[in-house]
Amino acid sequence: MSEHLRLNLMAGTLAGAFAMFFFNASSPAAQIDPVASFPAKPIRFIVPFSPGAGTDITARTIAQKLSEKWGQQVVVENRTGAGGAIGVDFAAKAEPDGYTMCLISASNTVNSATNPKLPYDMERDMLGLSQATSLFYVLYIHPSVPVKTVRELIEYSKANPGKLNFGSSGNNTLQHFAGELFNHLTAVKIVHIPYKGTAAVIPAMLSGEVQVGYGSLIGTRTQIQQGKLRGLAITAAKRSPSIDLPSVAEAGVAGYEVDQWYGVIASSKLPPALVRKISAAIAEGIKQPDVASRLAADGSIPVGSSSEQFTAHIKSEIAKWKRLVKDANLQLENK
Repeated sequence: MSEHLRLNLMAGTLAGAFAMFFFNASSPAAQIDPVASFPAKPIRFIVPFSPGAGTDITARTIAQKLSEKWGQQVVVENRTGAGGAIGVDFAAKAEPDGYTMCLISASNTVNSATNPKLPYDMERDMLGLSQATSLFYVLYIHPSVPVKTVRELIEYSKANPGKLNFGSSGNNTLQHFAGELFNHLTAVKIVHIPYKGTAAVIPAMLSGEVQVGYGSLIGTRTQIQQGKLRGLAITAAKRSPSIDLPSVAEAGVAGYEVDQWYGVIASSKLPPALVRKISAAIAEGIKQPDVASRLAADGSIPVGSSSEQFTAHIKSEIAKWKRLVKDANLQLENK
């Protein structure tokens, strides 16, 4: 081979290698890794309930932590209506690129268990990113009811069937099902009275219109301390340092637990690598000491679970409420 030919072949090889390098480096796939570069723009954080509610406060707490970590704005957007279904449906139909997330509560799983007309299937169309918090209800009564313990409430209810009413934030809500689960497991009949939202239940309780309720600690603590309401137990599986009351299960109702948890979901079509990145960031943020102290006022505790754990929890909650409807033969009304 002549020296001239050898040099030409070398030049051609180098040119080809350079061209291949230039093509690969300049191609969109080589330049942009959607996971490594995420987030490259602001994120929409959908809250399917009203501003100022527990879901809204929790979402804004998470959004602040994510904004600080990522250097991108996480914008909380309230899309209310249909018991939280409108906001979830918006998130379900959004582009599965990680730029739309949604904060739900345990009430959304009750909705999924009882409403066959939802425009989405929670188990098929959505996946959990991370459970943010765990939050109990307080089982409380009007002081006119002559009982001081859960056991006495059960005995009084059996001796006076249909005499007591329990108030809730509406039909097919978690508060409604907290009462129906108590009825079912104790074989009592405390009549359900639905109201339009949690805010309407306390005044009805204070006036004596209803005698039993299930509410958040932050919504009932003052009235309990003032003696206007009487706390009997909490709906968590075990006691909480936030209030000196036994759990309903500890007080004698085996198997009773109602957790008003909050968590973050997104489209089930989200790429797994992106799911892991977002899930880890939410879990890290929610476990920060300042977040835990802020949540403690409402009896909430941070969780920060993995995507797999939270997705499984959502499915188990839906199954739990479907089972209650069947076992208790509940005749449900549309909200």
